[in-house]
Amino acid sequence: MIIYNVTTKVDHSIAASWLQWMKEEHIPEIKATGCFANARILQLIEVDEADGLTYAVQYEAKSKALYNRYIQKFSDELRKKTLEKWGNRIISFRTVMQLAD
Repeated sequence: MIIYNVTTKVDHSIAASWLQWMKEEHIPEIKATGCFANARILQLIEVDEADGLTYAVQYEAKSKALYNRYIQKFSDELRKKTLEKWGNRIISFRTVMQLAD
């Protein structure tokens, strides 16, 4: 299993709206690509929250091929939509992991 992790620092002024948007729009749109079977949102704790709250969203792909399909066909458009909506009020970085057997 491949885990695509997107960690995002969210400005306090939009945190509630961003979280609702993630749950109701963005994550369902990503899951609708068919590339990810599950997704979960986690809030980081024991981190500096002066500049905002930090969340990690983890998307589970059953194979590297499905993850690659998402990156090649869908990620650019979805990242663009996110940037247009939230601008510099969020900052994200992405990591890709796999379960260690």
